[in-house]
Amino acid sequence: MSESGEPVTASNRLTFDGEWRGVSPKYVGVELVSSAIGALVLCGITVPFILLGAWFGWAALAAAAVVGGLVLAFAPRRVRSIGYRLRDDDLEFRRGIMFHRVVSVPYGRMQLIDINRGPVARALGLAELKFVTAAAATGVSIPGLVEADANRLRDELVSLAESRRVGL
Repeated sequence: MSESGEPVTASNRLTFDGEWRGVSPKYVGVELVSSAIGALVLCGITVPFILLGAWFGWAALAAAAVVGGLVLAFAPRRVRSIGYRLRDDDLEFRRGIMFHRVVSVPYGRMQLIDINRGPVARALGLAELKFVTAAAATGVSIPGLVEADANRLRDELVSLAESRRVGL
């Protein structure tokens, strides 16, 4: 029986096959909302300069709109770049288009596995799995997981981390 209350069966048990898994396609919605809010804030910063008649106000607004549009346009690609895979000894996480980040977290080093759900992600049935290790710089979180998958992954990784920590 898992911590979430559902029985662990062969069909819902995690497979440690080393294959990369992506996040839910619904996570694009979360990224688009987040990017749109950021773009609106960036454009809103230029409004006082326009109202004060600064010579660069309209140019700043145009630049902010272009930057905001590019961030919105690349949101689906950013989501597709996020992935994780379960290997025999660790969980590997990757993200990034231009600047790639790949982090490997050994199961025995996992101290806390937290599930976070923001308002937009919660509305879409998504969750974020956050891993805390002794190394503060690790900071791995897997966003855009379906809630049931996040709960199952957390339960499996907690039990795996406990069994691997015993040998330390």
